[in-house]
Amino acid sequence: MTQKEGLSYAAAGVDVAAYSSMLERVKPLINATHGPAVMNGVGPFAGLYELPGGAGFLAASADGVGTKIKVAIASGRHRGIGHDLVNHCVNDVATAGARPLFMLDYFAAGKLDRGVYEEVVAGLCEACLANGLALLGGETAEMPGVYALGDYDLAGFVVGLVDPESPQRPPVQIGDVLVGLPSSGLHTNGFSLVRKVFEDVALDYVFPNLGRPLGEELLEPHRSYLKELSALPWKAAAHVTGGGLLENVPRALPEGCAAELDRSAWRVPEIFELVAGRGDVEEDEMFGTFNMGLGLVLVAAEPLEGYPVVGRVVEQAGSRRVILR
Repeated sequence: MTQKEGLSYAAAGVDVAAYSSMLERVKPLINATHGPAVMNGVGPFAGLYELPGGAGFLAASADGVGTKIKVAIASGRHRGIGHDLVNHCVNDVATAGARPLFMLDYFAAGKLDRGVYEEVVAGLCEACLANGLALLGGETAEMPGVYALGDYDLAGFVVGLVDPESPQRPPVQIGDVLVGLPSSGLHTNGFSLVRKVFEDVALDYVFPNLGRPLGEELLEPHRSYLKELSALPWKAAAHVTGGGLLENVPRALPEGCAAELDRSAWRVPEIFELVAGRGDVEEDEMFGTFNMGLGLVLVAAEPLEGYPVVGRVVEQAGSRRVILR
């Protein structure tokens, strides 16, 4: 097995910086569609829409599973992909304090395969039941010429409700602690880079430090944090998805604040060490692409029993950011 040199997400074909630049250019167009019922604009993990008559807020989030699907296809294992999509979207709306209500999905393929489709939908339904939301329906498309035979894509959105009687969360302040909730692994992000790192490794190969086949490790489903977010006392929450810790944690902070993370405060799972080592991926690239073992970061007034304090909120002039210590 050969060592890859100096790999990055952009070199693997995903340019996050270019996307961010494009989003900034179209934000005025998006904002022009917002009336007074839209509460927080583009940027938070979930959009909020105020219901008439003080009935609360709808929280909505849309996402996809990305190129993790290519690993599922190569492994012939598709049920976990449904869990990935549901849990990703549920986590996003839960960071707004919302209870998920329903989901719709979009499944597209070059040629529909009954077995694959049934496994994906079974995974969607299992995850919806586990999170207490309804799969209302969606769209299934057969698109030869757009998708290669054997390929498929999965996306969807979840809508939740922020109850009007929910207590208002206290504001984030300098000195608040950052509490980390462990991820189950890679979740659904960074797979274009991961696939590049392991392109010459069989998915049934067992790395000694992983202890199980590579394909099984890569396909570990995205965790749902709905129960924790419903039970723990928190001020703000960052769901660590695309953009890793560096891009997502600041989204939970107000202006004038930064997140100071202590890299020694939690154990980084072996899969991330393996990606960094085999791909010669720089530390900033790892923290700006992956969750590094923290799928959710909570801002809280004090430590939460059973979870590591991974940093603190500190004063920061200028734009919000993460400071790694």
